[in-house]
Amino acid sequence: MKNNLIELPVTTSDGIFLAHYSEKGLAGLNFPPKRNARVISTNPKAPAQILRWHRATKEALNKILAGRDAKNLPPLDWTGKTEFQQAVWREMLKIPAGRTKSYGEIAGAIGKPKAVRAVGGACGANPVPVLVPCHRVLAANKKLGGFSGGLDWKRKLLAREGTKV
Repeated sequence: MKNNLIELPVTTSDGIFLAHYSEKGLAGLNFPPKRNARVISTNPKAPAQILRWHRATKEALNKILAGRDAKNLPPLDWTGKTEFQQAVWREMLKIPAGRTKSYGEIAGAIGKPKAVRAVGGACGANPVPVLVPCHRVLAANKKLGGFSGGLDWKRKLLAREGTKV
């Protein structure tokens, strides 16, 4: 399992997400495929530890999709990601459901007030969208900005949390 990821589906009322686990934790989460996309086969023989993490992933994902905060996340494996990206993602984890921050506010919070564009890049590179809530980060003047899952997903997630944009 050293360099291989174990992929397991997460069935939700919004479709089937695909979670990717390393030996250190949840390394990625993909949105449900577009219509008529081929369903990806997964590894049914996951180790017990990964199955525990997967239960935590399912529970957290379903809470966030319902507009609530997820209290317990599985360990997140950000191996190979920059310190800057990780700082941005850690800061995003602090944003509660129903609240938003701007790219500029995130940049200031991590001590890099001029790195607004780089914060946007880190949001776009987030390997665990939804659980690491990059959908709660907006451009200046409360504009949506971008989102790896597409703006429809961002609008949907924010609306479920009661956030008006």
